Amino acid sequence: MGADRGRDAGPGVAGDRQHATRPTRSPDTGRSGDGGRALTAEVFGEARPVNGPHVDHPLVIIPTYQERENLPRILDRLLLAVPQAHVLVVDDGSPDGTGELADERAAADERVNVLHRNEKAGLGAAYIAGFGWGLSRGYPVLVEMDADGSHAPEQLPRLLEALQDADVVLGARYVPGGSVVNWPKHREFLSRGGNIYSRLVLGVGLHDITGGYRAFRAEVLQKLSLDAVESHGYCFQVDLAWRAIQEGFRVVEVPITFTEREIGDSKMSGNIVREALLKVTLWGAAHRWRQLRGLVTGRRAG
Repeated sequence: MGADRGRDAGPGVAGDRQHATRPTRSPDTGRSGDGGRALTAEVFGEARPVNGPHVDHPLVIIPTYQERENLPRILDRLLLAVPQAHVLVVDDGSPDGTGELADERAAADERVNVLHRNEKAGLGAAYIAGFGWGLSRGYPVLVEMDADGSHAPEQLPRLLEALQDADVVLGARYVPGGSVVNWPKHREFLSRGGNIYSRLVLGVGLHDITGGYRAFRAEVLQKLSLDAVESHGYCFQVDLAWRAIQEGFRVVEVPITFTEREIGDSKMSGNIVREALLKVTLWGAAHRWRQLRGLVTGRRAG
């Protein structure tokens, strides 16, 4: 099977030189009927009737930067756990050969695709490019997953099952049944603190709004203004969940086990944490102001 190596610009990455390996495929986008929720999931956002998506071919988006040692094992585990899944590796010009390794896997397995970008532009930009790639090919379900093994592919069926009765499913570490493994105490403190702060400032009931293991219905991403998203890292994850709730989509959390990477270095930085704190504070203030203005306007009208 030949390879498509033309420009492939997803939303928000206009001007990026990038290409994808593996020809365009349009998976079956039919829908199954309503499915009862088999898991206990906490629901946020507007409760409204939803139909379960057809998930024969969910697209799992895996951003990479210098993940050559981790990528083979995560691909093997994922395709064993969910054989019907398709994968898009979004590589930001890794100097360690991650992109070339991904190309080799794509040549050997038609379920694997690769989107090459010229430079490291951040987690958010990588996911937005991946979303654009998947939406343009008709995938009904798109999944975020880390390349370093932090997100267990074996738990992906749990997210997909919960999506039968939701629009967005967040894999959550800080709900009953969720956990973290081998994480330094200071990292867990920052993560828990960031989630508590976001929950209080934004006024949402989510327990793990910063987590990066999540599944979306395509229509959610189509409705959100992805080209306006400029956040990175933790803040990107908060941004998407917050936008989805503001648009009235049904967001649920299911428990996952998060395991600290064994190989390579974490991409977390002080700048990412500072960006998250600043933007969450601004979003919260703007939201409170809109609420207050609406209350005052309503009283005057009454």
